[in-house]
Parts: sequence; C-alpha cells; structure tokens
Amino acid sequence: MATASNIQLSLAHCGEYHVPDITTESAVMGSEVLQENHEMHHIFFNQSGFHNHIAHHIPTVFALGASPAAIRKHYQNNKSYQRPSKTSHRDVVRDLHDPAVFLKYLGQEAYYSDYLAFYQDQIDLHGCEGAVNNCLLRDDECANAILVRMYAGFLHPIIHLGFGIEFNQPAIIAEALAQAAVHDGWIGPFLLETEKAAAGTQVSRSLVEILDQIRTDPNLRMAAHWDDDNKVRDGILARAPNDMVKYAAQWNVGLDELEAKTAEMTNAAVYFTGGAQHPPKQTKFDFYYMHCVNSSIFFSSFIKQPWITAVNKVRLLQFKGWLDLAMYTSRRAPEPLLDEIVHYQPKHPEGSWDEIFKRVVEHEDDGHASKLVRALKHGQQICKPHNDDPRFRVKDNMWLNLAHMAIDSVEDTGDPWVRSAGFDEAWEKYEDRPRAQL
Repeated sequence: MATASNIQLSLAHCGEYHVPDITTESAVMGSEVLQENHEMHHIFFNQSGFHNHIAHHIPTVFALGASPAAIRKHYQNNKSYQRPSKTSHRDVVRDLHDPAVFLKYLGQEAYYSDYLAFYQDQIDLHGCEGAVNNCLLRDDECANAILVRMYAGFLHPIIHLGFGIEFNQPAIIAEALAQAAVHDGWIGPFLLETEKAAAGTQVSRSLVEILDQIRTDPNLRMAAHWDDDNKVRDGILARAPNDMVKYAAQWNVGLDELEAKTAEMTNAAVYFTGGAQHPPKQTKFDFYYMHCVNSSIFFSSFIKQPWITAVNKVRLLQFKGWLDLAMYTSRRAPEPLLDEIVHYQPKHPEGSWDEIFKRVVEHEDDGHASKLVRALKHGQQICKPHNDDPRFRVKDNMWLNLAHMAIDSVEDTGDPWVRSAGFDEAWEKYEDRPRAQL
C-alpha cells in the first residue's frame, strides 16, 4: 500500500497517458527503486540545488512500458551522483506547526528533511487530500508561500507534485511539498500581482495572442540579457516586471473552462517550445521551455481530482499559464517556426509513436526526454477536439513530428538541450544541419 513513507506503483494508477500492457513486474521494480530513492537520497543532488529527477524518470518510463531491467538500469545510472538523505530533527518538525517558524525556515535547503517529515505527518493525519488542501491550497500566508514556490525552480516542485498525484503516491506528494518549501520565493510577487491584475482586467486574450504581442514589444523581449544568472528573475522581473504582469494578466480561466484552457496551455507550450529552432543549426529543444511542456500533463490530472475545488483548479492553471509566458519571454521570445515542425524529416520516417516510446525508454539520461515524449502524446490527445480552433497552432501530424524531433535531437551530437534558444549565443556550439535538411 502506498503511504506517506512507502512507495508502491500500481497498475490501477499508470498515469494520464500510458501504454497498454504494463506489467506487474515493472510496477514491483519501479516501487523498489523509488522506495530506495525516497529513503536514501536527497531531493537535490548537489549544493547548487540541482534536482534529483529519479521520482520523475521512473514513473515516466514505467508508464511508457519499460521492462524491469530498463527501470533498474535507469535507476543505477542516476543514483550514482545523488547526495545522501539527512535525518530530520523532531524538535524542528514540531516547531514547524508554528506559522512564524514555518515561514522563517522557508527557502533553506538545510531544512528539507524537516519539512519532509512535517508533510509526512500531515498526510498521515489528514490523508493526501486533506494535507494538500490544508498545506497548499488553503489561501492563507503559509499555503500561498508554498503554492508560489511550486512554480519555482523551472517548475520542478509542481512536476514532482504532479507525479505524486497522477500516480497516487503520498510519499512523492510529501517530497514535492518539502521541495517547494526549500525553494526561493522570488516568483511569488509576480504570480500574486498578476492574479490581482487579472481579477480587474477587462481584456481577455489567448496565450498565443499574448506570445505574439510579447514578441513585438522590444522593451519586454529584450529585458533578459545573455549574462543574467537567472533570466526570469534577473532579467524579466528585474527590468520589466510591470510589463510582464500587464501581458500575463490578459490570460484568464473561467470556472467552466478548465478542460479547454488546460488544452490551450498545453498547445501553447508545445508551440513555443517545438518551434524555437534556429536553422541552419541542428534541431534542439530549449531546456527551459521543455519544462513547460513536461509539466503540462499534470494539469489534466489536477483538474480531474474531485477533492480540489474548481476555484483552486483555476488558480493552479492560471499560475502555470502566467509562468509559461514569463519563461517564453525570458529566452528573448523567439518566433516559433511552425515550418520546422511541419516539414521535419525524421531520422526514422517510418517510426510510429510506439517505436518512439521504445527508443526513449532505452535512451540514457535523467528522464527529461521520456517526460517530453509522454507529454507530447498526451498533448495530442487533449488538443485533438480543438483542431479547428485558431488558438491551437499545433495540430494533426505535427505531434508525431515533434516526438520525432525530440528523440532525434537527444540522440544527435552535441548537448541534448539548447539553453536559452532566443539568443544567438546559445546556438554557437551546435553544428549546421546536413544540406539535405535545409
């Protein structure tokens, strides 16, 4: 049984998108390695706050049909560089019930194990549903401090939470809440100020319309500089915060629009991520944009939970759309080149989705590629009913082409992900394509 301290994958909870015929043996192996990761490894694999992705990678390849041997191989490859976990301090865990202490320790990596134990206790007491509602969605000072941090770290905490909810794993939910607690909160003012502005705006535009507007606004598009350490924090939100809020607040979600707006958010993220190419350079996906796509699948899971109120579903989704807009802007808002997707020439043109799944399940990385491919397949499914809607610019066979682009690009030479695709400097180290692909 899955609990706040025990991970047990189940064939009853294989994810928003999964292949048929997943085996019990793979569930057992996935549970074994995820449990070891939960007990033995820290949420960050170094002191710089780089994230342990094992709890993302293993459920993803499990959902895509990985064998027990493949699951074990991926775990062995990625556990070698993880930091050991730390013991919690029960006096600190007890003190975290005091809101002043809880807020005081936020953003401090040293307290991760204490926050983890605190959230495990909350889940044991109130169940996952009660703990998430009380600790994340209550709309008080402590809950809001965690909620905004869910969107920090290039969306890693909300991705982690998504895996916990999607695969019904309370221990991974506890990890996600604790991970959010030890992230910085600088993204919070942007999200909360946009929320206030959106409540008072009379303007409502689609995400792709806003992307187009941002691209033609030089003050905002040029706000991030190549040498900024963090191009959202030190670029967009330092040099043009009011402009970013103004544009983001134009995207709103109604209580009766959750499914359509989740599909719109997914399509827009795929549009600016897949289209951010730089011909004649190799086809590559932007590392930061890719997280906008990889996290999109979980919002389909969030809006299906009967225990999350419609108001909170709207809030979760709006924060995601607004963060995506800031992320897009922070990489110089490159024009998405749809022709690069439509006319892409795959390395294996005859390859089906199933064959791409097999390739990505065998691909050795930390899980980013398999997450991307699964999110693309899910995006195809939820966007299909909107094929005739002009707000949905990715459609039809473009989805399969994007999956080919994803697996081909990470198997190609050079770094698998380009970083900050709207800057010419980001592409300097990549090769030009063979002439036949130009």
